[in-house]
Amino acid sequence: MFSHPLPNQSNRSPKLPQAIWDNIFAFPPNRDTLGGTAYFIVENEANILIDCPAWDDTNQKFLHHLGGIRWLFLTHRGAIGKTREIQEAFGCEVLVQEQEAYLLPGLRVIKFQQEFTLSNLAQAIWTPGHSPGSSCLYYADEGGVLFSGRHLLPNQQGEPVPLRTAKTFHWSRQLKSIQLLIDRFTPETLHYLCPGANTGFLRGKRVVDRAYDQLTSLDLAALLQAKVLF
Repeated sequence: MFSHPLPNQSNRSPKLPQAIWDNIFAFPPNRDTLGGTAYFIVENEANILIDCPAWDDTNQKFLHHLGGIRWLFLTHRGAIGKTREIQEAFGCEVLVQEQEAYLLPGLRVIKFQQEFTLSNLAQAIWTPGHSPGSSCLYYADEGGVLFSGRHLLPNQQGEPVPLRTAKTFHWSRQLKSIQLLIDRFTPETLHYLCPGANTGFLRGKRVVDRAYDQLTSLDLAALLQAKVLF
């Protein structure tokens, strides 16, 4: 797996992030973001942190050890966590869709509308619905990986689905955002999905595989009529 030695950790210390691939790591769920899962992509001079992990000593040392943070990308307003502390510690750029930016007063924020390119491999995509500025990050490696925030989450069977809750901003727009992803990608360009929560339902698999095929199997018309709240 990862070739660099990681910081020592006692049995009672918080868990270290887990390697999904050699350069992509998943953090343990963060109480500050209601159990959200943050991810870290090690990419030369452009390391990308996706959403906020718990701001503890273990995670801070881990991020420093792997070269710090160039970008902190927030998939939605519920993932803000300790954004201020992270920017102060690493001097990173905070990237967020423009409709969520007002929730970060006093911070240096880069806002985008539809899309934003972070590197040759990474691109932010606006997928509104869960929240006004809900967005995903697409990483064009490993067959294509979509970091979906809470736009798409695994259900109890580990299948990626939109979840309609009492706090859902706009259900029909969320479903249209799924169709946007289906139209944008193919089975060859979207192999995996890394959800921003509910990762326990993956039962140790860490990612959703066959992501594109599973998205195209969703009955969006039936979901539009669904009244069930989770």
